[in-house]
Amino acid sequence: MAISLSSIARTTRASAPPRIVVHGVQGVGKSTFAANAYKPIFLPFEDGLTGIETDAFPLLTTFEQAVQALDSLANEPHEFGTAVLDSVDWLEPLIWNRVARDAGKDSIEAIPYGKGYIEATSYWRVVLEKLNAVRARGMATILIAHTEVKRFDAPDMDAFDRYVLKLHRGAAALVVEWADIVGLAQVETAIKKEAQGFQNRTRGIATGRRVLRVNESPAYIAKNRFGLPDPLPLDWSALVQAITPPAPAEPAAA
Repeated sequence: MAISLSSIARTTRASAPPRIVVHGVQGVGKSTFAANAYKPIFLPFEDGLTGIETDAFPLLTTFEQAVQALDSLANEPHEFGTAVLDSVDWLEPLIWNRVARDAGKDSIEAIPYGKGYIEATSYWRVVLEKLNAVRARGMATILIAHTEVKRFDAPDMDAFDRYVLKLHRGAAALVVEWADIVGLAQVETAIKKEAQGFQNRTRGIATGRRVLRVNESPAYIAKNRFGLPDPLPLDWSALVQAITPPAPAEPAAA
């Protein structure tokens, strides 16, 4: 297609299905959140769907099987509405195994100078391109990840700990850049101060409410391209409602 001023089009806020990454500790409800998405189909890389009724491929144990599953969603007739990768930190070792095999090594660690992890990013790009093809089919995508605490060395302040995706830093950077929404799923904690002698004691008390943090914080990785309120309930319908732009107001009657 020739590019000219006539090829310019105006994008809209919800012009394509969202690309979502949800990370959190084990058991917080990430898979349950995804199972309540619109017509979900799970690509399972771990046995984490116990107790959840949903459609799923058989357990995927190689990088090649992951690609085949994504290709089938992009190219074969079906009525699924959301592709769920559960979880990407269990997909990552499959990518590492493929990198090692291609290099004729027993493991990615045997590739000198850390070049194996650099090469692994090219396989992550394949996965993200396949997910984009699934999205072009009209499907939303949800990538589930576990979270871990890592030290963050900021160039303009003292180092601090934060929750991040449990992925190699190169892969995590690619996934976060690709996503439209990155949310930290957690059980909300309320801070309570109690008098104890001549001092105040501060305690964290879980409210039981499960939330999705979607705005960046020094404490955790998060992002969104929709100006979403924070926090949101860890609920698919609440997220969709927050993403969907409000309907235009009806013109006043004459």
